[in-house]
Amino acid sequence: MNNRHGIVFWLVFFFLVTVLTSVLPASGRKNRADTVQVTGLVRLVGSGPLAELVISGADREWYITQGEEHKLMDLQYRTVTLEAIETVKSLRFANGLPAGERYTLDRIRIITIH
Repeated sequence: MNNRHGIVFWLVFFFLVTVLTSVLPASGRKNRADTVQVTGLVRLVGSGPLAELVISGADREWYITQGEEHKLMDLQYRTVTLEAIETVKSLRFANGLPAGERYTLDRIRIITIH
């Protein structure tokens, strides 16, 4: 009976370590938001219900938040300059390694359509 309690202890211990190591890196993710001026090509990426609007600039891509897509939907394949709130979110793979950053635009105000 004593050996059985030891096995249960170690199983519970490894379970808790696994859960905590998968949750703790997520709590350290940093987000930052700034007002930016962006120029780029409006594109629709993905397919079906997962399609998203993206502005492709010279050095990065910005994803458009769902509430703001209606402002740019008719401007696909056109270059626009706009002002918006840029949110940068650090992404991580499931194993905790860095997976880059995702740039999102919200509260969009179109300045020019090229």
